Amino acid sequence: MSQPLLALAVKAKDFQTHHVIDNVEFSIDQGQVVSLVGPSGCGKSTLLRIIAGLGSDYQGEVRVKGERPHLHSRDVGFIFQEPRLLPWLTVAENVGFDLGRAGGKHPRVHELLTEVGLADFANAYPKQLSGGMAQRAAIARGLFTQPALLLLDEPFSAVDAFTRMRLQDLLLSITSHHDTTLLMVTHDVNESAYLSDRVVVMASRPGRISGEIEIGLPRPRDRRNLQLTQRAADILNLLNGGQPDSLDFSENPEQSVGCREPLFISRFNFAH
Repeated sequence: MSQPLLALAVKAKDFQTHHVIDNVEFSIDQGQVVSLVGPSGCGKSTLLRIIAGLGSDYQGEVRVKGERPHLHSRDVGFIFQEPRLLPWLTVAENVGFDLGRAGGKHPRVHELLTEVGLADFANAYPKQLSGGMAQRAAIARGLFTQPALLLLDEPFSAVDAFTRMRLQDLLLSITSHHDTTLLMVTHDVNESAYLSDRVVVMASRPGRISGEIEIGLPRPRDRRNLQLTQRAADILNLLNGGQPDSLDFSENPEQSVGCREPLFISRFNFAH
């Protein structure tokens, strides 16, 4: 049996006197899309930082392709909530920044900008881009080093709903083309169900795993599909301390609500 791409077992992570993560353990195989959902402060972003090599002060064991995480690893890419493009560099220079300013001339930059629909904006500056365009540039930059694992920390939370849906489909399309594995933090329950193969649900405090939902639906997915709506409800049940209660649509797995919209449970709030 081959080893997973990511094997994570964080027994404990503390910030001064605060115990923020407690016995979080999961693995991800090559090619999977996995989401982490949970209330604010449960340690989701902290886990991403550990995987990216941005934090080593924890108890446990983390391996990416069998190796300990380290800073600037080309096996791990990171896309943040904001695009974080450098304003004094062109879009192309931002995408190829791993190689320095001259990286903007690398042939791979043009290929990626074409994939995300920004080939005509290679010489533009970030201030000339809309929010959705800037995040597309950030996706291209995250893929430039050809990482095996791409980490995303609420990457679409700052854009409008229609742009968000387009970016979700773009992300799935290009990462599938590049055979990139995804681990994404999101507070959007429907987003996690639509994008993911698996959704790991966390509770706090300290942050721990309360359960996992296997989505188990083929792609491309119909956002109106009743099974997808039920998976989102299962995730919400776990978030609220309950158990999933998936309905059985096995006789018609493609059944959808026709013209009706799915049950949108976009964001949730918890008292801290």
